[in-house]
Amino acid sequence: MGNQSRAKLHWSFWVVCIIGLVWNAGGAVNYLMQTDIEIVSSMPATHQAIIMGRPIWATGGFAIGVFGGAIGCIFLLLRWRSSISIFLISLIGIIVTMVHTIDVAMSDIEFSILEIIVMVILPLVVALALVLYAKYAIVKYGR
Repeated sequence: MGNQSRAKLHWSFWVVCIIGLVWNAGGAVNYLMQTDIEIVSSMPATHQAIIMGRPIWATGGFAIGVFGGAIGCIFLLLRWRSSISIFLISLIGIIVTMVHTIDVAMSDIEFSILEIIVMVILPLVVALALVLYAKYAIVKYGR
């Protein structure tokens, strides 16, 4: 057994993990809500256009992205090295579903700048940030 000592967990580790978990859990709830046609019909037209026309491959990417992100956050809280791989898979899922979302956003339906930021840019940024943070945290705090 090596006599390596790991850095003491900084409070920011907990903040990043919890915020990431809440973000991805919110995405998972959003995914589940989109299975209810009544809920979808009450959403803005831009959201409905994305959801109603979403092909199975984009739906799968969405599920992998949000559920993978939540699992990755739990694994990171446990400081498991596999959290990095899970976050990478989640990022790929987000990229896959964003291909469809960007396609819809470039159609005749008018999206606001805020919708583009929240529905396209922010998920990609958060997923990439979690991958990078997991790599950093596992090296610094891993078991």
